[in-house]
Order: sequence, then C-alpha cells, then structure tokens
Amino acid sequence: MKKALLPLLILLITVSAMAQQLPTNPNYKANDRFEQLGTILPTPNSTRAASGAPGREYWQQRADYDIKVELDDDKRQIIGSETITFFNNSPDDLKYIWLQLDQNLFKKDGIGATSRTGSVNEKGMSPAQLAALNNGRGSSLDPKTEYGYKIGAVKDKAGKALPYTINGTMMRIDLPMTMKPGTSFVFGVDWSYYVTEYYGRSGYEFFPKDGNANYFIAHWFPRLAPYDDINGWNHKQFLGQGEFALIFGNYKVAITAPADHVVAASGECQNYAQVLTATQKQRLKQAETSKTPVLIVTQAEAEKAEKRENKNPGKKTWIYKADNVRDFAFASSRKFIWDAMQSDVYKSGRKIWCMSIYPKEGNPLWEQYSTRAVAHTLKSYGARTFEYPYPVAISCHSVAGGGMEYPMISFNGGRPEEDGTYSEAVKYGMIGVIIHEVGHNFFPMIVNSDERQWAWMDEGLNTFCQYLAEKEWDYNFPTRRGEPNQITDYMSSDKSVLTPIMASAENVIGLGPNAYAKPATALNILRETVMGRELFDHAFKEYATRWRFKSPSPADFFRTMEDASGVDLDWFWKGWFYGTEPVDQDLVSVDWFSIDTQNPAIEKEIARKEAARKQETMSKMQDAKTKGETVVAQDSTMADFYNRYDPFKVTEADKQKYEQYMASLTENEKALIQENSNFYTLSIKNKGGLPMPVIVKMGFEDGTDSVAVFPAEIWRFNDAQINKVISTKKKVVQWTLDPYQQIADIDTENNAFPRIAAPTRFQIFKQQQLKKAPNPMQMQGAGAGKITTDPKN
Repeated sequence: MKKALLPLLILLITVSAMAQQLPTNPNYKANDRFEQLGTILPTPNSTRAASGAPGREYWQQRADYDIKVELDDDKRQIIGSETITFFNNSPDDLKYIWLQLDQNLFKKDGIGATSRTGSVNEKGMSPAQLAALNNGRGSSLDPKTEYGYKIGAVKDKAGKALPYTINGTMMRIDLPMTMKPGTSFVFGVDWSYYVTEYYGRSGYEFFPKDGNANYFIAHWFPRLAPYDDINGWNHKQFLGQGEFALIFGNYKVAITAPADHVVAASGECQNYAQVLTATQKQRLKQAETSKTPVLIVTQAEAEKAEKRENKNPGKKTWIYKADNVRDFAFASSRKFIWDAMQSDVYKSGRKIWCMSIYPKEGNPLWEQYSTRAVAHTLKSYGARTFEYPYPVAISCHSVAGGGMEYPMISFNGGRPEEDGTYSEAVKYGMIGVIIHEVGHNFFPMIVNSDERQWAWMDEGLNTFCQYLAEKEWDYNFPTRRGEPNQITDYMSSDKSVLTPIMASAENVIGLGPNAYAKPATALNILRETVMGRELFDHAFKEYATRWRFKSPSPADFFRTMEDASGVDLDWFWKGWFYGTEPVDQDLVSVDWFSIDTQNPAIEKEIARKEAARKQETMSKMQDAKTKGETVVAQDSTMADFYNRYDPFKVTEADKQKYEQYMASLTENEKALIQENSNFYTLSIKNKGGLPMPVIVKMGFEDGTDSVAVFPAEIWRFNDAQINKVISTKKKVVQWTLDPYQQIADIDTENNAFPRIAAPTRFQIFKQQQLKKAPNPMQMQGAGAGKITTDPKN
C-alpha cells in the first residue's frame, strides 16, 4: 500500500530510526554472529603466524623411502621390503616413532570391521550381504583370506631387530636411543599382504571374460605418520572414510610385476630403456613433441597381451623415482593401453608428461578425453594456485565409478557400455572425475592438509577448483557441485543428518555433500557474492602459494583469506563451516511511501484518482445502470453548490500556500522533493538463521529492472528480522530476493513480493518400473561409439 509522508523532516527521521533498530528482546544476542572467531581458532605463535602464513620457526618432518616390491598376480599378493630414513626436524626429543598400517583396516578383528553398523533385512538377504554382516568387512572380501599386513621384520640399519607394537592400523617402533632434534634414523621393514578387491581407494578389478586383473595399489607400504606442531603424533586410526595424513619425502621404488604387465606409478620411470620395446620407446619419443596424445601401447597390443599366449612371461622390474612427494601409488596390468603427450601448459615453457592408462573397457572415452583432461586440469588449477611442480601426471582407469588420488597418479572411473556407446552423464562424469582426481595433486598432494581430520580442506577446495575447471572445459558442462542452488536440498535436510563442515572426517554422516559440495559452494559464494572475484582470487592464490609443500590447518586458511583480501569473514566461517543452519530469507512485506510534495497541482490530482478508485465498488457499478433515475437527475432544483463543487480543483489559496512552503526550503530540499522518488520499506526475516548478503531485484512498472546488493553485515544488529528502505524514481511492481540464486536460499517461494504462485506437477498414473533405457548413442545404431585403434590416430 502506498503511503504519503508529510513533512519531509518526518521521512528523514523515520529512515534514520529504521536504520538503528535493535531487537526487542534484550536477552537476544544477535550480533554474536558477527563477533570474531577469537579463541575458537588456535593462538598464533612462531610456527603459525596470525596472518595465516607459516611462522618464522615453522617445521615439518620428512621421510625418504627405498622400496622393493613384487606383485604376485596369481596369489593377488604384495611382498615388499623398505628402507626408511626418518628426519627429526622438530624441536622435540622422540623416544619412538609411529607408522601407518592402513591395510589392517581389512582385518577380521580390526576397528574397521568391529565399528561397522547394519541390520538384518527380514525380507531377505543375499549370501554376500549375509557374509558381509557376519564378517563386518564388506561383501567384496573373501571370508577365507586373512587380509591386513604380515610384518616379517623390523630392524635398524645394522640389521638388529627393533621392538614394535601394532595397534590396529598403527605401529609404534621403540627407538634404541632418543632421537634428538636435527638427527635422522634409518630402519627397515619387511611385509606382505593380500590385495582386496577394489574398494574405492585401492585393490584389483577382475575381468572374468579374459581372466585378467587390473591392480591399483595404494596405501600399500608401512609409512610414517606425521608428527607436527599441532597434534604431536597424528595416529588417528584409519576407519576408511577419513583419508590420509602424511609427510613429504623422496622415493625410489623398484616394482617387480609379470613381464607382460604395463606399470605406471608416482614419479618418473628410471629404466624405460630396459622395460619398453623398441617400438614403445620410439612412440614415447614421438609423444615428446606431439600436440595430441600418442599411443605408446595400442588397444590391439593390449588385447593380444591379455590372451596370455605366453603362460610363463617371467618378471620385469620397473624403477620409479619421485622427489618431494607425500605418498606413492602404482597400477599394473597386462590389459593396459597407454597414451601420452608432453604438454607445455604454463608460460614458463616447462613441459609436463600427461598420460593415461586404461583397459579396452574404457574406450572410446578414455582414448579421446583422458589425457586432454589431464593437461587441462594442470593449466586451470595452475592459474589459480601455482605451476604444477612434478614432471608427470597420470590418469588411470579403474572401476566404473568414483576415483582416488595419489601424487602424480590417480585412479578414475567412467566406463562406456560394452558396445562402445555411452550416455552424456557417463562422458561428463568421467571428465569430471579425472579433473577432480588429477586436481588433488594441488590439494592435498602439495598443499598438504590433514585429510584424516579435515576432509573439506582437500575435498572442498579441490571440488571448488574442479567446478571452475569444468566450466573452462565446456561452458555448458553439467557441473554437480559448486552452484548455490545445488546444495539447498542438503542444507534443508533433517538436522539429524547434518554435521558442521569442521567435523572430523570420520564423523561426517554425508561426506559427499558435507566435505565436497558445501565447502565448494561456500567458496563459490565468497568469490561471486561476498568478496568479488579479484579479492578472492588473490587471497586463494596467496593461501596456495604460502602452504605449497607445507601442512596448513583450517585456521591458516581462514586467516590467509582475510589477511590477503582485507575482508572480515569470521561471520562467514562461523555460519558455513562451524554451523549447520541453512539460508532462508523471507520477504515478508513491502510498504510503499512517496514524498508529499505539497504542490496542489500534483497532490490534488493524486487525491482525485484515489477518490475515484474508492468509488469503484460493486454497488456503485450496479447503481450506475439507474443513474438517470435519481431525484437530483430528474429535478434540477434539488441540486445546489455541492453538486457542482470540485474539491480537487486548485485554488489561488492553494497556490499561495505552496509558494510560501517552497520559499522555506533549501535548494537541496527542493531538489529532493522535485525528484518525486518512491520509498519502499522492505521487511525481511532470516528464517534459516545463516546470515547472508541481501540481494533484491526490483521489477519496474515500465518493464525494466535493477538489482540492489547489501552486505551480510546488514544483519549485525538483528539477525532475525530487518527493515530496509530503498528509494527509486520508478514505481516497483515486483520484488524478488536472491534473483540469481547466489546465496543457497532453501525456500525461494517466500522470496517474492507480491507472492508468485509456483505450480506443482503431478502424474495421473504411477509409471511402472522399466528396464534401463538405451543411451542416445545406442538409439542411433550399434557401433556409434566405436573408434579406430590405429596408433597413428
């Protein structure tokens, strides 16, 4: 409803009062949301500065590995021995050291098995499901096999046995003498274990049709747990969900596998001359200068190898070297096709090997897209962080879905149908997972966060960069995470399934939405809405550069983003990272005011139109039919002065009064009145609880529109409900909050004023369950997805 304000002074006082309104409840501490994080964050010190940068006395441990390992294809077994040189760079004396034994996750009596939950399905269970409940380890594990590490020996450099204690997925080695700061200790471990079926992080995939297996070997060797300035020894048990906390070191790894296998691993191969054929070496040389991927091992060659015409191929040892990495993984199979190219994705001109390893089951998708996606990822991520420092990046096709990352190599899903066709979802899903897993080289392989505790520090930051890289791959890329409207279903979920982003990785109920999607969305909102691209990009790059090859904590990220941008973001970290409240802004009402100009020519005409509007009642419209039958209409003597009087006519007295009023005003006051602006008071509720910027779209009477943006600090005096005055020269006919879906508002139906009804669709009949529909390529005819395997192509 439109209201007039008179005089002008009243308007100014009213607006001022609205701007200063406070909550009516004196016990309501609304502005706590905008107080600083304070003691929630650890106190800065000489190791970690208040700016979020590494302190002047920052330190981190290091371990170098010399490993010899054999893959027994027949027994599905890993047999290894390692020599570890551990450097104590801390200021502390160490009486013992801790190693991680991640394969013990699969022991029958391990914490991974005994902490699993589930129930019996009274409607029926398969033997595999029943076995999984019985052994507590999952249906893919052979109940007859004793999984987990068998430790053969733990000895010092001289060969003397060292005492050790195994606690679940951790092993403590007691040192013969205390390690002083700045010293090193050399020791060796012999071990073996049976490889599990691929479970999402490592294992093997068996192909019954040809009797072969692809091996994806990770967290396969006893490795040092971190000892740092935050936790001391980080020896949280591996429960499967929280990933890995690791330290940097140099690796030399000799991998012995069947001679007909192709082996890819973290780092650079040191003996291609011995393990490759002359043809393969020639192709690799060609790939050094090729602008497109070159097949080093063709599909025809891989198909020939998988037939195993030579039943006793013997063994071959591949030697890999990887410097300054936090982990090491490898893949091995006789089924592998291999393509490669050297890509100069950076202005420095330094070339990086981009490679892909995949079985024929991955084609045609993998040959066409994988290595190109690797190169694109390095370019996109490098622009936002730092130049990729390693010499190689490998994408290896594992099982159909999902992916897992390790330094310089990742295991990625995305598999077409057997006929070579594929859906759009499979294509983009494969490209997306390659971008994601290769992108993990930056977070956490180089910016080395603690994944066991803070899943979001690698998954969330990486998913955000993945979102940007996908859009750079294809403008219409169907991104799954990053857009604010993609997280609203999760944020509106029942409170029982929501955990703060800052929860420990092992305690998060919905890891995907919580550790991947929500932090990625939060960063996108920071970049697009809260900070702006320029400030955000500078701060994000500063964080990545500061903590390159170091181990940041959440506080280091929060502080750096503020330090490098000059934007106070504590309210944002509180709401998005420490809380579970959603965003739900409700545009309750809009009151319309205009200035009473006191100009009789204007005001009386407004009054005339308003009076006429009030006359438009149903009774008046019906009475108009008999207007000529009234007494006054039939007898003119019944009419007097008031029948002819026009109360809205401008008189000389009106004009004189207006002239006197205008003479009393200053020039600025006259200009304000003559603008004839409209003033609107918007009443907005923060129903969700999470304060966010208020973004208002105004749809004007003439068909144009405009957007006003107010910072989140608009809620600092009252985070429950605010009034905001907006003035416009044109009349607004439609108001909309968050018109471009920028703040992840979970309920958009209360964002419009006047309200706009949204239809709900329903079906007349419930559809029956149908068989899997063919993908569009299959509809075009068999073979639509086939490609040539000619190495020249």
